[in-house]
Amino acid sequence: MTEGGVSPVPREARSYQGHCAGLVTRLVAAAIDAVVVVLLLLLGFLGFNGALLLFNPREFTFSGVSLLLSMTAAMVVLVVYLTVGWSTTGRTYGCHVMGLRVVTRRGRRLSPLVALLRAVAYTVFPIGLFWCAGGRTHHSVQDVLFRTSVIYDWLPREERVPRGGP
Repeated sequence: MTEGGVSPVPREARSYQGHCAGLVTRLVAAAIDAVVVVLLLLLGFLGFNGALLLFNPREFTFSGVSLLLSMTAAMVVLVVYLTVGWSTTGRTYGCHVMGLRVVTRRGRRLSPLVALLRAVAYTVFPIGLFWCAGGRTHHSVQDVLFRTSVIYDWLPREERVPRGGP
């Protein structure tokens, strides 16, 4: 609760606070994160071409786009984006919008190494996310491998309350 007694958790969502997230919510968060990564790549492309324009304006043409280079850059940007988000606040922008947080099974923030390994597994094997559709625990392949959980968590980090709640 905040100082005025108003909870940041929507009334309809309070019963889900601290529970594992399902497939649909995680897919929406992943789609939002994909849009963020595409925008970051587009900004990088425009920035690179802007630098080329500044250094040689008379002979400027937009640089060509290699599919291999683009896919490699996208994977690297996605891994860095996920690692930073999961190891600092436990959430990416997509997770923030959907009220999700990636935590260890004990409810703690991921270490940078675990966040990096989970991000690589998530990027290389994204279909592993669909594993969370089956079973009552809603764990993806990445969650099982790295002993993590994706939970509903609308509270800021310092206000987190365990599932049992006070």
